[in-house]
Amino acid sequence: MPATYGFLSTYPPTQCGLATFNAALASHLTGGAPGSGVVRLLSADATGGGLEGGRTAPRVVHTWHTDTPGGWAAAANALNRFDVAVVQHEYGIYPGVDGDEVLPLLRALKVPAIVVLHTVLSTPSPMQRSVLERVVATADAVVTMTDTARRRLAEGYRIDARKVTVIPHGAGSHTSAPRETLAVPHLLTWGLLGPGKGIEWALRALALLGDLDPAPVYTVAGRTHPKVLEQHGDAYRESLRALAGDLGVAERVRWEDVYLDQGQLSRLIRSADVVVLPYDSTEQVTSGVLIEAVGAGVPVVATEFPHAVELLADGPGLLVPHQDPQAMAAAVRHVLAAPSGPNLLAGLTGGPTLRWPAVAARYQSLAGRLVADRTPVAASVPA
Repeated sequence: MPATYGFLSTYPPTQCGLATFNAALASHLTGGAPGSGVVRLLSADATGGGLEGGRTAPRVVHTWHTDTPGGWAAAANALNRFDVAVVQHEYGIYPGVDGDEVLPLLRALKVPAIVVLHTVLSTPSPMQRSVLERVVATADAVVTMTDTARRRLAEGYRIDARKVTVIPHGAGSHTSAPRETLAVPHLLTWGLLGPGKGIEWALRALALLGDLDPAPVYTVAGRTHPKVLEQHGDAYRESLRALAGDLGVAERVRWEDVYLDQGQLSRLIRSADVVVLPYDSTEQVTSGVLIEAVGAGVPVVATEFPHAVELLADGPGLLVPHQDPQAMAAAVRHVLAAPSGPNLLAGLTGGPTLRWPAVAARYQSLAGRLVADRTPVAASVPA
């Protein structure tokens, strides 16, 4: 009988990258078969509005309201109904100091636990380091999505490296959406918006491309991150609009203040000539936007954050220094001027092995080993 899975994470209709990742993994890992379920993390400021994870995604069997103290106990009880627990880890989604309330939950699990690490900091605070070391110690297996994250974890934290497996972030298939060719070159950035996204550097790069004929347009798609909106309102987006006006590119920037469903995202990606990832962070070891862009066969121009360095080094895009609009503009020019057009640099490194079905199969194999290790071997009876 196939194993059943309990997934602990944020989950659609919550609008965040972690929820999207968890829904995709859960859908492909279970294949729509009954018996698995999701324990959903829900904070008071969660933004909804999307679909409940899709038709093949497991249903929500319990909600951990993270604003209520002690919710980990009921969440652990719900996960113990399944054969394997798959726990997404990000510091900001769990209650407590640096999300340390995930620790009693992990200790209360009676089933094997796979913990998926979305952030591995190179210079964590003492508490962040302690939390992550204890998470790894308590988990049966730990997944990082890049070799960079695995090395950072093994070299910078006191952990058992034998527990760590690298399974890449899955890439969706966008081939069902028609390829939409615009009359002008189309640059695209998408995802939740907030300081650190680096859009200001992409706008400055766009201003340096005004001599191209025709001049490119730039789409910035995505709502403001709910935590940013709660604390600062839409000040970042408005500052970007003002900057676009000051640079004289306001007419060439399209602002799509929406959370895209899969169909909308596929159409948007397929209309892009270049995906621009101008992120300020030097810590980002996992980027769902990056893997989706590369998976769709669209060339990427990205700053040198760790996941981009690892994924783009062999061809499907170009790397530029952080906060360097001149270098970013030069890279976009290079892609657009390639003899075969933008498709010259396109292609998914690793091919089908990075698609969601193959990624889910690796989780399935890992879970199978953990379950087998927990299964007592029947003693032989002498004849």
